[in-house]
Amino acid sequence: MVTSSVSPLLAVLAPALGALLIACTGERRANLREFWSVAAGVVMFALVARMIPEVLADRTPECVLFQILPGIELAFRVDAFGLLFASGASLLWILTSFYSIGYMRSLEEHAQTRFFACFALALSATCGVAFSANLFTLFLFYEALTLVTYPLVGHKETAEARAGARKYVIYLLGAAKLFLLAAIILTYNVAGTLEFRSGGILEAAELSQHPVLLLVVFALFLFGFAKNALVPLHSWLPAAMVAPTPVSALLHAVAVVKTGVFSTLRVFLFVFGPDAMRELGADQLALGAASVTILVGSLLALGQDNLKARLAFSTVSQLSYIILGAALLNQSGVVGGVAHITNHAVSKITLFLCAGSIYVSTRKTEISQLSGVARRMPWTMAAFAIASLSVVGIPGTSGCISKWYLTLGSVELHSLTLLGVLLVGSLLSAAYLGPVVYKAYFEEAPETEDEVREVPWMVAPLTISAAASLILGLYPAPILEMAGRVIP
Repeated sequence: MVTSSVSPLLAVLAPALGALLIACTGERRANLREFWSVAAGVVMFALVARMIPEVLADRTPECVLFQILPGIELAFRVDAFGLLFASGASLLWILTSFYSIGYMRSLEEHAQTRFFACFALALSATCGVAFSANLFTLFLFYEALTLVTYPLVGHKETAEARAGARKYVIYLLGAAKLFLLAAIILTYNVAGTLEFRSGGILEAAELSQHPVLLLVVFALFLFGFAKNALVPLHSWLPAAMVAPTPVSALLHAVAVVKTGVFSTLRVFLFVFGPDAMRELGADQLALGAASVTILVGSLLALGQDNLKARLAFSTVSQLSYIILGAALLNQSGVVGGVAHITNHAVSKITLFLCAGSIYVSTRKTEISQLSGVARRMPWTMAAFAIASLSVVGIPGTSGCISKWYLTLGSVELHSLTLLGVLLVGSLLSAAYLGPVVYKAYFEEAPETEDEVREVPWMVAPLTISAAASLILGLYPAPILEMAGRVIP
């Protein structure tokens, strides 16, 4: 049942107001500026959390701002899928905000006001995507997210940072303009609406009249949402690693890439729908693209000595588990894919926060330099080890839950090929994360090493997120319940 409510709009506006307060506070009152940064995430999470009982009671809060054309509105609607995404993003944002304060202060980074303001605006855009009621609204906030994160990627303002930021914006804006915008226009012309509807908006007559066109439209959507980092439009993601580590955590766990896969799943399930995808053969295209990306991303990760680069290619691979799950088009697969949005988020944000903690304390960025670092940074490396186990999918961790459901979905589809992809992908995950843990714990540190101390403001958030990987592995029911509501 749809109910009129301003709650979705307030959740989108709260971090935007926080960004305005951050900008007005400026550099002179750093404590107050950082208070606004944390408060933006806390207020948004509170607004999102208060909508959970409504959604669990099968009510759908909606807020329509205005209509441009019939079927094209600027509107927000909160369903289980969007609520799960927004809840995870806002909660992890609070941890990242505390971490960012310790990171930026420890390194005495420049332009901190711009950094925190853009950070808050990115949260607002992410919430806008999560609660979009139609493709038009989603497109506006999807593009806004690219623009407000561009200064964050190029924050260091070095030649390398500018090149990485330029590649980031060219790939994402270029794919959106060339592919995504065309797909939206064609969808409106065929279906007469851009509204999200469970089961899809395409009628049987449209499928029979325009099968080739609709398959092309599906491909345009699949690769137009380039934030999902499917091969071959994935190379912007490692290039964006020139950004500060809190931004990397933002890109890889909370906002940017998760917005890409979230938007992709919206199209799968709420624009085309399972029946249309099967009839068009679009599910096979999505499964093929996801399978290739899982394997290619993992193989590329194996060849990286830079820790953040290895984690970046890991993200390329892990995102496609989400797409693969949704493309299975059965209950188990979709639950696994949707749950992996949250489960991967808590694990990957931990890994990036650990990488930043190592850099701040030791100024080391390469895996080959990390011998014995666990003895001097026990909290950081313990969190890294737990998050690594989750990414691999070891029982007792959150990653195991989503990968178990993906496996069940592949069995239901009777696909040995997809089972092989899941198995090989997990083995490769162990192959590229295992050596980092081994080197940190079981190799001796050079005797010339200086004393290393962990930064409490940074250790606390990464410890909490690592604990979340274990909690969600042992008590997955809340995530699974919300994921199970995505397909009624």
